[in-house]
Amino acid sequence: MTLGSKPRVHLFILLCASQQVSAMGDRETSNHSEVTDFILVGFRVCPELHMLLFLLFLLVYAMILLGNFGMMVIIMTDPQLNTPMYFFLGNLSFIDLFYSSVIAPKAMINFWSESKSIFFAGCVTQLFLFALFIVTEGFLLAAMAYDRFIAICNPLLYSVQMSTRLCTQLVAGSYFCGCISSVLLTSMTFTLPFCASRAIDHFYCDSRPLQRILCSDLSFYKMVFFSLSSSIVLPTIIVIIVSYMYIVSAVLKIRSTEGRKKALSTCSSHLGVVSVLYGAVFFMYLTPDRFPELSKVASLCYTLVTPVLNPLIYSLRNKDVKEVLRKILKKKIVVFNSFLTVI
Repeated sequence: MTLGSKPRVHLFILLCASQQVSAMGDRETSNHSEVTDFILVGFRVCPELHMLLFLLFLLVYAMILLGNFGMMVIIMTDPQLNTPMYFFLGNLSFIDLFYSSVIAPKAMINFWSESKSIFFAGCVTQLFLFALFIVTEGFLLAAMAYDRFIAICNPLLYSVQMSTRLCTQLVAGSYFCGCISSVLLTSMTFTLPFCASRAIDHFYCDSRPLQRILCSDLSFYKMVFFSLSSSIVLPTIIVIIVSYMYIVSAVLKIRSTEGRKKALSTCSSHLGVVSVLYGAVFFMYLTPDRFPELSKVASLCYTLVTPVLNPLIYSLRNKDVKEVLRKILKKKIVVFNSFLTVI
């Protein structure tokens, strides 16, 4: 659907918004029916560093594609990894792969572009998809914490309680919560009038930098945004914390040191991923608006750093994954040696 052919409901919303702006007597504002594109300011660095940043983004994005796609292939093809934990991990790799793909390619293009523009529809799509995947990842990490709780606290009932049906429902529920949150955030943001300035002081379309160019009373918007964020963060954090409280209690009851290490090794990777993601998100949204560059650095942590770290953390600290990788490498070496023998 093009910008010129909007649905009737959308036109009605635009009309109401424009009337409200006119009543306020603000001639400098323009609602989104007049906005065709935005300018992504990106990082405020000298032009000479754009090439370096482009190469850095390209390297990290290539590692994200290779690591997460490789993890998905390994989990789907090896029967040894046909367990609930790896079912969740495969979905985590899928999410990391796609939400980084929503951000990185456009950011790399803008390092070479003088205009650094993004179409209105592209900005809407970017915010919608990014919010969808980042919220889904939060709920998925909570489901993975519950999975570890069942595995350590009730190991004999693990295969019964973590059935295929329950795992599918938990993943589907995560995507559903992400979709609902994304629809609410995107529709709430882009139905408000924008100022004459189209410059978004960020390297992608995110809700917080978009708030700075909205020309409207944002008290209701911020209240809804805070309520929506709380309804996402609090339940997931509570599930993770409570799950690990029970896990720590169960581990302390294990008498052997080896048993404790084995139990904790299954949780350390998950804890590392949770710490990086939530730490970066909290840092970004708690950073004052007068430090936008700090927010951009924090955004890098959960848009590019977390997706590249997840497969590394789970592959380097997981015996099952390392064993599967060894088998694959052995097969490749045998095939290569056979090929050389034939030659």
